[in-house]
Amino acid sequence: MKRFYFLADKLDKLNAVQQDLADNGISKPQIHVLSRDDSGVKKHQLNDVEAVLRKDVVQAMERGALVGLAAAALVLAVGHYSGAILQVGWTPFVFLSIVMLGFFTWEGGLFGIQQPHHEFKRFDQALASGRHLLLIDIDDKDHNTLNRVTAYYPELEFSGTGNGSPNWFIGLQNKWRNFVEVMP
Repeated sequence: MKRFYFLADKLDKLNAVQQDLADNGISKPQIHVLSRDDSGVKKHQLNDVEAVLRKDVVQAMERGALVGLAAAALVLAVGHYSGAILQVGWTPFVFLSIVMLGFFTWEGGLFGIQQPHHEFKRFDQALASGRHLLLIDIDDKDHNTLNRVTAYYPELEFSGTGNGSPNWFIGLQNKWRNFVEVMP
């Protein structure tokens, strides 16, 4: 999927855009609004970007895991080449390598939670000035629908594209929403 970014000044308009997109077959998990006005987003019943996705936690954890893998390999290599394996066995070195992997992954997440998401950094100035960012994830088949709906809203400022959520993830969110709506 491909993600399209639009900047807007008013949440009322984004509510109308979200409704028009939904009426034309774009599901709610494909539409998100990033804003510094969280209460306004909730008040207008817009689908906001989850707090954990506003930060760079996932990418930082991936980097931390890579460092952890290197540290784990180093622990195993030191154990093997030092001859300590012959005296105490593999077990302590395997456990220590697992701890190293977990520790560095966790530390990466702690660093990431302090940073804004790498794809949203370019919108920091606009968000700080009170504007709102509309994110729409679509397939190639929905591109005409997106163009048709956004053409009715000249106040939307196209602000670029990026990588969207995977199809399977959107599908799971749609199934979960349908399941929750059916529950009594």
